[in-house]
Amino acid sequence: MRFTEPAGWVEVTALNDAEALFTSLTGRGAEGVWSSAGRANLIGEHTDYNEGFVLPFAIQHRTYAAAGMHADLAIRVASTFSPDPVEVALAELETLFAGAPGAAVADGTVPEWAAYPLGVAWAALAASGRSAADVPGVDIAIASDVPVGAGLSSSAAIEGAVAAALNDLWQLGLSPLDMAKVGRRAENEAVGAPTGIMDQVSSILGRADAATFLDCRTLETRSVDLGLEREGLILLAIDTKVEHAHASGGYRDRRAACERGAAALGVPSLRDLTEADLDRARDILDDVTFRRVRHIVTENQRVLDTVDALASGGPRAIGDLLVASHASMRDDFEISVPELDTAVDAALAAGAIGARMTGGGFGGSAVALVEADAVDAVADAAARAFAARGYAAPHAFTVVPSEGVRRDA
Repeated sequence: MRFTEPAGWVEVTALNDAEALFTSLTGRGAEGVWSSAGRANLIGEHTDYNEGFVLPFAIQHRTYAAAGMHADLAIRVASTFSPDPVEVALAELETLFAGAPGAAVADGTVPEWAAYPLGVAWAALAASGRSAADVPGVDIAIASDVPVGAGLSSSAAIEGAVAAALNDLWQLGLSPLDMAKVGRRAENEAVGAPTGIMDQVSSILGRADAATFLDCRTLETRSVDLGLEREGLILLAIDTKVEHAHASGGYRDRRAACERGAAALGVPSLRDLTEADLDRARDILDDVTFRRVRHIVTENQRVLDTVDALASGGPRAIGDLLVASHASMRDDFEISVPELDTAVDAALAAGAIGARMTGGGFGGSAVALVEADAVDAVADAAARAFAARGYAAPHAFTVVPSEGVRRDA
């Protein structure tokens, strides 16, 4: 099993793949290449759409968008994910995505993968106050090394890369936070996935060896130093190979439960509750809704405690908070799966400082905080535990807190 990639190897390959795809699509070179990062979440799961707190970080795996303008008033997108490019007249974007969330994907008008970049174009024009008649046509070719289905937000990386490309080519004047909002709108309305804004903010605003603290109500952000390099620590992702889908499954049910809980407790959002409110919540709510609410309330506090612990004690001080977060997601929010629990338990048994599932749940990856010299031992322990239970072999790889959106060429 390979746990780390040679420095720069995957990145350069994906960048070159985007440029080559653009040339094969158009017969010319791209005007530029832009990229945005995947993300892992250190702590703060499902708190984003409850206007709470999150602490994600951008990772070294990236999505690249090679792009260039043309005279036709259309947007054409191609991806190494799919053999067939998709072309839409710029004037048709509003009609395509202004209806019910995800309708164009549900009725087969637009393939799901293409709804991400096309949705970004639609949302970016709206955010900038420009119309389709104000901008030239554009070709975009996408390649990525962000693992798909691993809970590392390959979708936000696409959104960030495309938003950055269009922001420059169309001179839209969007700020990084504006681009994050564009990505969220594309995912919510064009694709139909009811996610919050955490993924987009992390993917776009990331910084090396730091996490991004985000207040999802005010959208205020600040960089929080992790100190992993200084302390000789590594964040190891363990991809369970259990794929999930945010637009389906239990994600919508969890969001609906949070909304029911907030309404029953008379608050605009679960952000407005503290742990002191949980006794009252237990009396008012049914058991399932109460446990969903308890996860959000306690997870918000764990995010704040993690930020404080990093500042006062460094990364070795956050292990228990990571473990408590996973237990809450497993027992109260019920978004873990046996493979994720196995990955977390095996990592802790092998000496990880802390471990938890990361991402929306129902599959994807766990992340473990480990000593640099224990990476192989933790990865091997996870592989043995999976084999003992008859699960498909996991893929373990390091995730390095990295830079967010940028222009690469």
